[in-house]
Amino acid sequence: MAKLFRALLVGLIGAGLVHIAVVLLVPYYSDRNAWSRISAYGEDWRFHRVTPQAVPGTVPLALDPLFRATACRFDIEDLPAHITGIGTTPYWSVSVYNRQGENLYSINDRTAIADQLDLVIATPLQMIELNKTKPAAAANSVLIEADLTEGFVVIRSFVPDASWEEQVDGFLKSASCTPLL
Repeated sequence: MAKLFRALLVGLIGAGLVHIAVVLLVPYYSDRNAWSRISAYGEDWRFHRVTPQAVPGTVPLALDPLFRATACRFDIEDLPAHITGIGTTPYWSVSVYNRQGENLYSINDRTAIADQLDLVIATPLQMIELNKTKPAAAANSVLIEADLTEGFVVIRSFVPDASWEEQVDGFLKSASCTPLL
């Protein structure tokens, strides 16, 4: 009887460990992750409006109805990414994600320099070069060092009521995602 109990216990513990490993590895092996959703919107180095409707072949996104969002994929293997936006909204936030969808950095209008959206995302080696000779285009930018080559940025802006819709839309349309030259 003791051997049966021990075998069941070992089996349950083993099954639990396998279950936990599978759950934790799903984001790395899934083809329906955030990266594939963003890529379905369009080309890299360009912001695309994120909508709650499902892109063909993906699950619909759950978005807060009071927020509008736009996303841009980038590849900083050769040059850093420069993210900018012009305008005033009640609130905006920017999140930088790696290819697996892990949030690496977040900033909002309350913590940005002069409430302006101006970020540079660079690899550690690119950051060394930026600190040596900072280009004029990045003079007032928030510098983000990220140990990645591909990632994406999501900008979210708050729309408290319909009167803000046009201003928020203008801010999101002004957002730029370009290589820093």
